[in-house]
Amino acid sequence: MIEKLNTKDIEKVEELFNLSKIKDSIDNNTFTRHFVYKDNEEIIGYINYDIIYERSELIQINVLKEKENNHIGSKLMEYMINDLINNNVKEITLEVRIDNDKAIGLYKKYGFIEIGKREKYYQ
Repeated sequence: MIEKLNTKDIEKVEELFNLSKIKDSIDNNTFTRHFVYKDNEEIIGYINYDIIYERSELIQINVLKEKENNHIGSKLMEYMINDLINNNVKEITLEVRIDNDKAIGLYKKYGFIEIGKREKYYQ
């Protein structure tokens, strides 16, 4: 089940996915959206994206390593895409490490194409 990230789950998401400053993002960025995928109240996935008028940027998508082949990433992507359609978003961008084959495969599945590379950016 996908639901909006609530304040009681912020610390758990930061711990599970080695993230920080989620609360700051929520408090200081009116464009940001944070959602979690839960199975029996256990957080197993997380997605964060911004909607800035007709444009969106996927900031972060994470799935627990042991749940990676259960289509959770796909469900989170579909949730985001439906939200973006409902908000009349015309363009979605994201960045991904060149060696993150699983993420690249997920993005290609949803029609994302490479439009540029930042040489040595992630080194």
